[in-house]
Amino acid sequence: MLPLRVTLISLLVAASTLLHVVPLLTVAIVKALLPFRRLRRASNRLLTGVAESWIGVNNRVLDGLLQTRIDVQQDVALQQDGHYLVLANHQSWVDIIVLQHVFNRRIPLMRFFLKRQLFWVPLLGLAWWALDFPFMGRHTPRQIARRPELAGRDIEATRRACGKFREIPVAIMNFVEGTRFTPAKHARQGGPYRHLLKPKSGGVAFVLDAMGEGLHAILDVTIAYPDGRPSMMDLVANRVSEVRVHVRQRPIPAELLHGDYQNDRTFRVRFQQWMNGLWQDKDADMDRLLGG
Repeated sequence: MLPLRVTLISLLVAASTLLHVVPLLTVAIVKALLPFRRLRRASNRLLTGVAESWIGVNNRVLDGLLQTRIDVQQDVALQQDGHYLVLANHQSWVDIIVLQHVFNRRIPLMRFFLKRQLFWVPLLGLAWWALDFPFMGRHTPRQIARRPELAGRDIEATRRACGKFREIPVAIMNFVEGTRFTPAKHARQGGPYRHLLKPKSGGVAFVLDAMGEGLHAILDVTIAYPDGRPSMMDLVANRVSEVRVHVRQRPIPAELLHGDYQNDRTFRVRFQQWMNGLWQDKDADMDRLLGG
């Protein structure tokens, strides 16, 4: 039964991907050739509609073939035409499936900042490009120390992406820890959080600086797996019985907009303190969601 389920899910998701990527790329090419801004904006709605249909079909496949229960706790009225910054903890690639399941057609299509190498993923890389997902270099501190101009490239890429996002309803997604949680990474960091890695504030600061008042709220999302952190194979093999999600809406502090995170040390410290406070709340949420 297990091989049959995994094979069936894989085939149905692959068929859904092929079915949606062709019209997605067709609309993207037409959009690139259109001479008028109003027509290009209309194309954005078509692209978003195709992507939401793609996610919706995949969600129905998983709902129909798996017994995973996603328990969502929230006290916020979501807006499909809003402008959100979505911040979440990161434990597994399953997180992305969970986020899409929770938010598809309830908020604008989520755009992730992706590593540049992911552009070459067959079909998906082109789909992400067509949807204006920003591709980033993700340089290490050692690389930036040797070549400081690399940091400027990612900042400029963020500004270009956010310039496009100002024109459309958007949910900009950021896994603030920068990597998936593992016990080994947690031990190496020696951070103050029981369930989380330390937050990385730079990307959030650059988005707030570039978008400014173009964002109206933060969606603070906490994802917990009571059975332990799953792999994607655990999910499709029906070994994930429950996922618990808490969604909290937070205002964007006005004093954190338009600051110079890179060069103003006082602002950087203040921004990091704010992020650390969010992460302390999230760690408490994780403790509650896991029943600990």
